[in-house]
Amino acid sequence: MNIGNLVVRNITRRRGRLVFTLLGITIGIASFVTFLALGGSLKDEIRREASALGANLVVTPKGSCAYEQVSVLTGDQLPATITMAEVGRIKAIGGLTAVPVVTEKTAIKNRPVPVAGVLTAEMRAFKGWEVGSGAYFAGADEEAVVAGASVAEQFGLKVGDELTIRGMRLPVKGVLKETGSKDDSTLFIPLAVAQELFKAGDKVSFVAVRVADVSRTDEYVTKIKEEVNAGVVTDRQMLKSVLGIVGTVNVTLQLIAAVAVLAAAFGIVNTMLTAAYERRREIGILQAIGARQRDIFTVFLLESGCYGFMGGVLGVIGGLLVSTFAAPLVSQNAFTSFVKGSGSGTLDPKLIGGSILFSVAVALIAGLYPAWRAARLTPVEAINHD
Repeated sequence: MNIGNLVVRNITRRRGRLVFTLLGITIGIASFVTFLALGGSLKDEIRREASALGANLVVTPKGSCAYEQVSVLTGDQLPATITMAEVGRIKAIGGLTAVPVVTEKTAIKNRPVPVAGVLTAEMRAFKGWEVGSGAYFAGADEEAVVAGASVAEQFGLKVGDELTIRGMRLPVKGVLKETGSKDDSTLFIPLAVAQELFKAGDKVSFVAVRVADVSRTDEYVTKIKEEVNAGVVTDRQMLKSVLGIVGTVNVTLQLIAAVAVLAAAFGIVNTMLTAAYERRREIGILQAIGARQRDIFTVFLLESGCYGFMGGVLGVIGGLLVSTFAAPLVSQNAFTSFVKGSGSGTLDPKLIGGSILFSVAVALIAGLYPAWRAARLTPVEAINHD
C-alpha cells in the first residue's frame, strides 16, 4: 500500500469538496497573514519615528493622552493650545533647544496631507534637513511650501508648482531629501503663515525639546512644568504609551484572525468526518489486505495535513497580496499612518514559514478525531457497510 498515492487520490477524488475545504483554510490563513503583515512591523515603525522626531522631551497640551502622542509621531492634526509666550518661557530654560510646531491638514486631489507650521531656520537645524531640489525658506514668514520627498513624488510636485492651502495659493519652493520618516509625507510652511491660515492665533500644537544633558532629563521635565501649564513626556514615556496602544491593537487583530482560522478548522473536521463515513467500505478492504489501524490513522491525518499545507500556501500568497494593496488604501489617521509605512506585504521568511506551519498544525489537530474514528472501525463492520 503506497500511502502517498492513496492520500493524493483520496483528496482529489471529490474536487468540489477539495475546493471548498481549501477555500475555508485559505481565507482563514489569508486573514491571519494580512493582520500580521499590517500590524507586525508597527513597533519598528514607531521606534523609527520616535527616533526621527529628534526630541528628548515633548511638550503637549495639558491632559493629553496617548492618542495625542501618536499624533505627534505621525504629524497628524492636533489642536493648537500652547501659546508662544509659553514657548518663550521654555526656551529661556538653559541647556535645551525647543522648537514649536503647528500640525494641521490640507488636501491635494481630494487626499489628506499633513501640514506642519515650523520656525524655518530652527527646525532645519533641529532635524538636519537637506534640500533635494529647489531651495529652502529664505525667511521666517515667507509664503511658500517646502514638501517632503514622498509627498512630492506621490502628487508629482515640482519646484514652482502652486498649492492651495485654506484658500491661499502658495508656491512649492523646494523638496527635501528623503529622511525615512513622516517628514517625507508632510508639507512644511512657516509657523507664522500656518497660524494665520489655520486661525491658531499665537498658539502651537506641541513643542519638541532636545536637552544638552540626557542624564538631567527628569530635572528638565520638572523645570518645564514649573514654567508652563502643559504636559511634558519624555521620548521613552511617549514610546511606551504608543507601543501599549499598538500592542492592544495587535492582540485584537490576532484574535480576529484566530476566529477565522478556527472556523476553517471546523470545516476540515467536517470534511474528514464525511470522508471517513463515505469510505468505510474502502477502509474495511484495506484492513482485510493487511492495513493496520495506525496505517488508516496516518492516511487520514496526512490528508488533513495536506489540506492545511495547500491552504496555508494559498493563504500566505493571498494575505501578502491583500496587505500590499490594502495598506495604501487605509484612511489616514493617527494610528493607521504607521500601517502605511510599516513595510506591509514584504516577504518576511518568518511570517511565511510560521503561517504555513501554523496552518498545517491546525489542520493536523482538526484531523485527529476523524482519523481516530476511521482507524477504530473493525474490518467486519467496515466491509458490511452499504
